[in-house]
Amino acid sequence: MAGGGKQMGAHRILAVDDDPAILRVLRRGLTLEGFTVEAAGGGQAALEIADRVDAIVLDVSMPGVSGIEVCAELRRRGSEVPILMLSALDEVADRVAGLTAGADDYMVKPFDLTELALRLRALLRRSGAATPVGSGVRAGGLVLDTDGRGAVFNGRTLALTRREFDLLEVLARNHGIVLSREVLLERVWGYDFAVTANAVETFIGYLRRKLEAEGEPRILETVRGVGYVLRVRS
Repeated sequence: MAGGGKQMGAHRILAVDDDPAILRVLRRGLTLEGFTVEAAGGGQAALEIADRVDAIVLDVSMPGVSGIEVCAELRRRGSEVPILMLSALDEVADRVAGLTAGADDYMVKPFDLTELALRLRALLRRSGAATPVGSGVRAGGLVLDTDGRGAVFNGRTLALTRREFDLLEVLARNHGIVLSREVLLERVWGYDFAVTANAVETFIGYLRRKLEAEGEPRILETVRGVGYVLRVRS
């Protein structure tokens, strides 16, 4: 077992694959996406540490204890940890078996790491990584009403433009997770090639001025060379 560098507030992901090369790719890629990563080279090792993680990326076909068996055993134990299964073949039988065993999502190798990270964040959100508040989301003192597109921070209403709100919502739903500029561009601006990474930096600046207008401590932090993260302050 090996772990990636710990980042404050980062979700802990368990990557399980009997192929060391794939395990290295998962560990490096997910660490760069802002997760803390544990790695296991087999099903038995995964079962021993599965209760210490927030989500699992699990290979279907492994010698000994297979991914299907790991998933089924965790569900038998009552574990509700989100599980995303990986398979080398797009076989309907594999997908059905994995989902039947209790997996939450399924991807086929070779996979795109950005898509994998986005799917993991979606699973984490559904499992309670961000706390729903009616039609919105709460992250510490920040409350967003996604239907009415209203924002309140520490009891103070924020006047946000549409793009500012969209950016803050993505950061709030993934609070504690470092999001790269590329991920933020894709999630907030889509595939608008006229937009550059500078747009993210510019709008982060706009949000900081509004969030810190009454002298509040900074919650939107820059992680140099990686991206941005919203830190929940207690």
